[in-house]
Amino acid sequence: MVHGPFGHSPAIGDVDAVLLCVPDAQIAVAAAALPGGSVVGHCSGASGLEVLAAHEAFSLHPLMTITSEDDDPPFPGAGAAVAGATAHALAVAIALAEALELTPIEVAPEDRGAYHAAASIASNFLITLEAAAERLAADAGVQRRQLVPLVRATVENWARLGERALTGPVARGDEQTVDRQRRAIAERAPDLLTLFDALVDATRALARSDHLPAASGGRPVSAPLPRSAAAPA
Repeated sequence: MVHGPFGHSPAIGDVDAVLLCVPDAQIAVAAAALPGGSVVGHCSGASGLEVLAAHEAFSLHPLMTITSEDDDPPFPGAGAAVAGATAHALAVAIALAEALELTPIEVAPEDRGAYHAAASIASNFLITLEAAAERLAADAGVQRRQLVPLVRATVENWARLGERALTGPVARGDEQTVDRQRRAIAERAPDLLTLFDALVDATRALARSDHLPAASGGRPVSAPLPRSAAAPA
C-alpha cells in the first residue's frame, strides 16, 4: 500500500520504504528528519546514495520528462536508473520501478554524472533548441505547430537510425547554404550566433565521423567558409 504524499513534517509511521521526491539540495535535509534504520530512497538522477548515508539507501530516477501540467506521467515503457546500498534496497528500487511499469537500469555511482548529462541533453536542451527554432520561424511567419511534424519525424528517425538520421546542409557539405543561414541569424537574432556556430561545428564533426555512410547524407563535407566572411558587416 502507498501512503502520501506527505508534507514537510510527516508522521511516516510503520512503512517498508520511504521515497523522497524533493529538490536535490534538500535530499539530505529531508533524510535527516527520518528515523534511522529506514529504507529510504530519492528520485534524483544526478545524486548518489551518500546523501542518504544514515539509512539503507536506494534511488529511483525515471528517465522521462514530466511537466507541471502532466496529470498522468507517461511512465509505462520508459527507463529508470536504479541503485541500492544493499541488495534489499536495490530490490526495493527495482520493485517500485516495475510497479510503475518502468524498465529498471542499474547505473553505477561513477556514471551518474554522465547519465544525467545525457538525459539533460536529450530532453532539456532539446527544448532550448526548439525554442530558438520557433523564434526564428515566427520571424519568417511560420508557427510552432508547423515545425512539429519536422521535429517528430526527426526524433523518430533518430530512434530508428541513430546518427545516420542526420540530414541537411552541413551533412551535405553545402557551406553556401550554411553561410546564408548564419547571415540570417546575424540579422534577425544575433544573440543566437554562438549557439548556431557551436551546433554547426558539432554537426560538421558528426557528418565527418566514420559512423555515417555517404548514402545517409554524411560525409561529403567541404571546408567551412571563414566565419569573418559570414559575419554581418
